[in-house]
Amino acid sequence: MQPRILLVEDETGQREALARALKQDGYRVRAAADGERALEALAQAPFDLVITDLRLPGLNGLQVLRAAKDQNPQTAVMVITGFPEVESSLRAMRLGASEYLTKPVDLLRLGQAVRRVLSPLTHRARPRPEELERWRGKWPYLVGESLSLVRVFEMIERVAPTQSTVLITGETGTGKELVARAIHEHSLRRSHPLIPVNCGAIPEELLESELFGHVRGAFTGAVNSRTGKFEAAHGGTIFLDEIGDMSLKLQVKILRILQEREFHPVGGSHSTKVDVRILAASNQDLEAAVEKGRFREDLYYRLNVVPIPIPPLRERVEDIPGLVRHFLALYNARVCGQVESVGPSALERLLRWPWRGNVRELENLIERLVILKGQGLIELSDLPPRYLQDPPLPSSSRPSLGPEGLDFQAEVERFENAILLQALERTGWNKNLAAQLLGLNRTTLVEKLKRRNLLRQL
Repeated sequence: MQPRILLVEDETGQREALARALKQDGYRVRAAADGERALEALAQAPFDLVITDLRLPGLNGLQVLRAAKDQNPQTAVMVITGFPEVESSLRAMRLGASEYLTKPVDLLRLGQAVRRVLSPLTHRARPRPEELERWRGKWPYLVGESLSLVRVFEMIERVAPTQSTVLITGETGTGKELVARAIHEHSLRRSHPLIPVNCGAIPEELLESELFGHVRGAFTGAVNSRTGKFEAAHGGTIFLDEIGDMSLKLQVKILRILQEREFHPVGGSHSTKVDVRILAASNQDLEAAVEKGRFREDLYYRLNVVPIPIPPLRERVEDIPGLVRHFLALYNARVCGQVESVGPSALERLLRWPWRGNVRELENLIERLVILKGQGLIELSDLPPRYLQDPPLPSSSRPSLGPEGLDFQAEVERFENAILLQALERTGWNKNLAAQLLGLNRTTLVEKLKRRNLLRQL
């Protein structure tokens, strides 16, 4: 059965563009131009998903959300807004909205969000307030209540009491080490140490000694024997961050520890037994690294017993206000600041920012603002200049020259496609306005769209 979607959007161009995109993805779509028509549609037939703008003529998006949930609590709801309505957006999430998107709506992100919401794994009721409060009490350093983060909380609870190896994946700055800390603190090993090691920050020639220790005379300068991180973590947990940067030679030794629970110190002739749980993390695609021969396949499957993917911040926008409050309180206390909050316009800009550095980037920004502002309300004008500009293109649209090189023409075409689609989305898919925005003649734009087979997306 094709999932049924009710799309509520009063802007004609946006409504038609979003409906076309959803239909092309195989969904049955009914579109409504206002809240009253949306309620009529809900009364006539059940829907798996309701996508509604918050600002509508007549009945608003919150009223549509309530009506959809009253009719069927299992109906998923996504909210869209193009205005600084932070409180309304948060209310929508508390009332049961599953996702939050800002205008102009990126069709790729829309498709990803719809698939997440309609998948059997994520199509579930939001957690109860007491459940969220319990998690906050356990892990005050893991801030958020989005469904994608809730799934991480649930995985932590399930895997923490076990002895299983865990592979935590996610972009830089998403909080992989915090997740490892949460797992350790609620494991049976919590009375023993958690030893973190950043495999990408230590030169290869030193990493082996750092991990396994060395005996006296093992190499020039080894005047004394040294205990390694694995031995120091005996009885506890070792966290191998950025394990994808580890050399193949060291990967063999990690595999031996996983299989035999023993290792040889550098220069040593006798093996050392160790009882340690391994948590690993990477910001790389390790499956791709295996295919390219840069990561051992047998080690990958040994580490990936329980995978925990951490979503990037741009995919859990509804968590940003809570993170802002958390970091404001943290850095007000650290630097004796008196910054009250972030104003609506500034917060709306933060909600729209793509956050390439994820939570770490947001934390650094709030620390800087608290220091420089000192007190009062952070306004839009207080943000650094880069945050006042249009967000940069997604990393997937920026070419990267890898060791194998790249297809220049294909990369240029992909970049142009992204610009063309961005202009069309910003203008409500009006080709005349999009051509003006790009400084092109309308006929030139249409020819480019035809040549790139993009007209089928309109």
